[in-house]
Amino acid sequence: MVKLSVIVPFYNVQQYAPDTLRSLRANTRDDFEFILVDDCSRDGTPDILERAARELPGAVHLTHERNGGLATARNTGLDAARGEYLTFLDGDDWLAPGYYEQLLASIEELGCDFVRTDHVQCTARARSVHRVPHGRRGVVMSPREVILPADRSTSVDYAFAWAGIYHRRLADAGLLHFTDGLRTAEDRPWIWRLHREAESFAAVGLLGVFYRRGVASSLTQIGDVRQLDFIKAFDQVIRETAADRDADKLLPKAVRTYCAIISHHLGSIERFEPSVARKLKSMSAAALKRMPQGVLDEALDSMDLQRATRLRRLRRRPVSAEVAA
Repeated sequence: MVKLSVIVPFYNVQQYAPDTLRSLRANTRDDFEFILVDDCSRDGTPDILERAARELPGAVHLTHERNGGLATARNTGLDAARGEYLTFLDGDDWLAPGYYEQLLASIEELGCDFVRTDHVQCTARARSVHRVPHGRRGVVMSPREVILPADRSTSVDYAFAWAGIYHRRLADAGLLHFTDGLRTAEDRPWIWRLHREAESFAAVGLLGVFYRRGVASSLTQIGDVRQLDFIKAFDQVIRETAADRDADKLLPKAVRTYCAIISHHLGSIERFEPSVARKLKSMSAAALKRMPQGVLDEALDSMDLQRATRLRRLRRRPVSAEVAA
């Protein structure tokens, strides 16, 4: 029986994939499998993965005939996974030796649906520890109960799928799949659904994932139209949260977070291509008009002056019927 399935999408990461794969080798166990999904890479990544399929114990090599994005590649891995527990890693990140054995032990000891972990962010040679924004460690709680408060960073804002481990029953219940085709912010609807619908979780102070930032091919570094998928992602969060039994309580958090992300993108709009920048403004204005207006009023009143002013100005912007739809 496979105890742990690790789902690792790769796309044009020939520079980093060898480090990722070496770290997986330092985490092998007879009952672990590593599902390596090549999302139609156009560089040397396929050759690297073909070699890994022969040399890495537990490797399962899958390929896409066309590029589908991270969300779709993760879903391919989920559909193939056989493990009692599941986790994720991105193809340009890496792990500490023996980390997965510790991670597995933590969820087995706690007996909950999922466990969230801290991680190390790596930007060039700089290293910084980023913690799950949840103070109680090693304590099993209801994930729904830690979504709030609306005006503070909580576990739903720590949306990294690879910072944790998940029981098979979540996949069987349809809670681990991502929205196909999302090119960015794919973790946002996913983490909100997980916290609304799973029954139990815990945060642990375990470090072992090294998250590489500032990669030139990363969407966070590219100001093209794919970045605007964050609007689709947060529209989904708002729509699904509005249908929740606790919508009145949870929507202020969802709306405030959406507003903060829009403001963040507007604040760094110079990194976008001019046509994309114009589209960002028009799509964001339409998004503000789609939000529950009373909840939006309260969210803007609770934000700092700079962000609130920027968003109120955008809210007044005329929106064409095509963009509004």
